[in-house]
Amino acid sequence: MFIWIWILTFLANNTSEMTKHHHTKTGFKNNYPIEEHGFSSLLKWQFSSIGKKGKIMPFPVEKPNVDFIKNNKSEPNLVWINHATFLLQYEGANILTDPIFSERCSPVQWAGPKRTTKPGMEISELPKIDFIIISHDHYDHLDVESILAIQEKQKENPPKWFVPLKIKAWFEEIGVTNVEELDWWDKITFGDFEVHCVPAQHFSGRGVTNRNGTLWAGWVIVKNDFRFYFAGDTGYSPDFKEIGERLGPFDLSCIPIGAYNPRWFMGGVHVDPSEAVEIHKDVKSKLTVGMHWGTFPLADEDMDEPPKKLKEALEKRGLSENEFIVLKNGGSIRF
Repeated sequence: MFIWIWILTFLANNTSEMTKHHHTKTGFKNNYPIEEHGFSSLLKWQFSSIGKKGKIMPFPVEKPNVDFIKNNKSEPNLVWINHATFLLQYEGANILTDPIFSERCSPVQWAGPKRTTKPGMEISELPKIDFIIISHDHYDHLDVESILAIQEKQKENPPKWFVPLKIKAWFEEIGVTNVEELDWWDKITFGDFEVHCVPAQHFSGRGVTNRNGTLWAGWVIVKNDFRFYFAGDTGYSPDFKEIGERLGPFDLSCIPIGAYNPRWFMGGVHVDPSEAVEIHKDVKSKLTVGMHWGTFPLADEDMDEPPKKLKEALEKRGLSENEFIVLKNGGSIRF
């Protein structure tokens, strides 16, 4: 009798996993089909872009009030450190997103995209971090040097890491064990916070042989009446209307606006500013901060183009510039 119970339980569990639309036998896929671009497409883009790359430039850094940040226990505060790295402070908790402080977003620090602008804060200047959310495993969002440095800084009381499915094993390989992994629409409680893993339209892989073996995601953080949305790295899809219906409206959101050209290569996985505004509307965000621009030269548009295109998109839709803003590296808002 026991063996039949075990067999039926095994079949039920595995059938449940395979009925999830975004799960595959080898990893994961998007909810909505996109044109897949492999290594050959990457080479085509690189060769076709010779002599056509946009301007690469540094940007001003606004030095935040580190003393205030380290002692802040009550003021809701958001600091854009760089790229997709934000420090969110809410009711005494400190939350970090996709931390990258390294000179390059690359498998090695002697080659690959090099930052043009320093982070707005250094790891040594961070307050004690309570938990960290990771959107996916690309090098500009999952940076081993930054992760290990944060762990070392807080070795007596390390932060909790929340990651999408199949990334926990990577953390364990580098000696970080305080990790929880979630699937899309999973929810976990951390103290008084709810942490929700939500869909994004992207892909994963840290090499040419493990594409889509780990999940990619956005995150929603809820405490009482406060709702925060972090979109991670994404193209545009109907997923965002569902996120808005199920978990919105949001008081504060962080949505990417950069690394979108050429559209034939980037369009499925990176929104342009116009699509970012559509996400802002879909998720019913009251205030949105643009990210994923102004740090690393990752695409063909001028590095200073995203905020200009964002302004045009807001004007076209009759929306106020005050509801979708950009900050300087190190810039902050108290909301």
